[in-house]
Amino acid sequence: MAADWTPDSWRSKPIVQVPTYPDQTKLAEAEATLGKYPPLVFAGEARRLKASLADVAEGRAFLLQGGDCAESFLEFSANNIRDTFRVLLQMAVVLTYGAAMPVVKVGRMAGQFAKPRSADIEVIDGVELPSYRGDIINGSEFTPEARIPDPERMLRAYNQSAATLNLLRAFAQGGYADLHKVHQWTLGCVSGSLQGKLYEDLCARLSETLAFMEACGLTSDATPQIRETDFFTSHEALLLPYEQALTRVDSTTGDWYDCSAHMLWIGERTRQLDAGHVEFLRGVKNPIGFKTGPSMSADDLLGLLDILNPENEAGRITIITRMGAEKIGEKLPGLVRAVEREGRKVVWSCDPMHANTVKAGAFKTREFDSILSEVRAFFAVHKAEGSHAGGVHFEMTGQDVTECVGGTRPVTEAHLGDRYHTHCDPRLNANQALELAFLIADALKGERALAMAKKQG
Repeated sequence: MAADWTPDSWRSKPIVQVPTYPDQTKLAEAEATLGKYPPLVFAGEARRLKASLADVAEGRAFLLQGGDCAESFLEFSANNIRDTFRVLLQMAVVLTYGAAMPVVKVGRMAGQFAKPRSADIEVIDGVELPSYRGDIINGSEFTPEARIPDPERMLRAYNQSAATLNLLRAFAQGGYADLHKVHQWTLGCVSGSLQGKLYEDLCARLSETLAFMEACGLTSDATPQIRETDFFTSHEALLLPYEQALTRVDSTTGDWYDCSAHMLWIGERTRQLDAGHVEFLRGVKNPIGFKTGPSMSADDLLGLLDILNPENEAGRITIITRMGAEKIGEKLPGLVRAVEREGRKVVWSCDPMHANTVKAGAFKTREFDSILSEVRAFFAVHKAEGSHAGGVHFEMTGQDVTECVGGTRPVTEAHLGDRYHTHCDPRLNANQALELAFLIADALKGERALAMAKKQG
């Protein structure tokens, strides 16, 4: 147990990016109700993810983390969950083939409702209202009533997360993820594209391999790894009253786990060493991450590792870099060297989305070329430093949205308004996500070839 830690010790620390609830009695009632609800995930599942992430930290696996920018109550549907899940399955197949190593699949799903904001106030046509902070806190409609933080939204977020997890578990374990069905995972919006053709070619090779394995007696019935997959959930642990209410003692170990998700992370805006978010997450045993922007110093990075992972446990920490395409080559090497010099066991993951947001008229967007450039630079830095480029972290969706510009089936600025559905930040559509997976697979092939060459001589 972390020294002097309790699930509510964060309340004595300074904290930012939290809503001001006008009705504290209502907030306390919502927290008490959540505290009686069953856990959304279980400690054993979180430990299994930590073991898989330990393999990533040791260079034996790769992390694929992706999903919605901010889940919404309005767009909640089984079809949207299924489509995002199967794009992640497609990406995982492509990456597994390229890396020749297991891919750990973690969704930004079943809890990614709260969003940090750069300003507390939003101004439209001279009207000032509190900023939208995600459906778990307030409404996106630009009205005074919608923007009042409502603690009962936490209960709705819990119920939606429970339903999402129920469906994800069914997909992952009920046969939908069977590798024999790789052809069925292709979305209509991908069919006919270059990525669709590349994926179908890969599927054909995989089908031949599976046929050979079946001839040898390795069938779906005899080999669960062909029929099922592990799929984990994650979100930013931003709204701490919600996180605390879902924190439980594991009956088998006596350790505390945040049972709102398998993995939680701390955002770039809330990673202050002496603040509430770091205080809360230091005491739970889940695998955790933190975002690292260009302002992160080596001293602060090592300070966070001291606080969050004093025992240097592999799989505990994922460092999610979000530097921007223009800064990552300059800023990342020093951080990698500091971590390597100190012998810290971490997963290095690249978030190429958040520092590459630009304005195009009335829309926030991200340029595919900038996203790709940051990913390439991430791999190049790790190759130069002799460390493992361990994962990627995307905001993406299975819907055919027009939110990020570019790609081989290009979305232009003129067409952003066609299907711009995000409630917060722009996401990759299915075709763009699959395109990135193929490009990352090529980088992983290069990393694998280099490792084999070193081993041979």
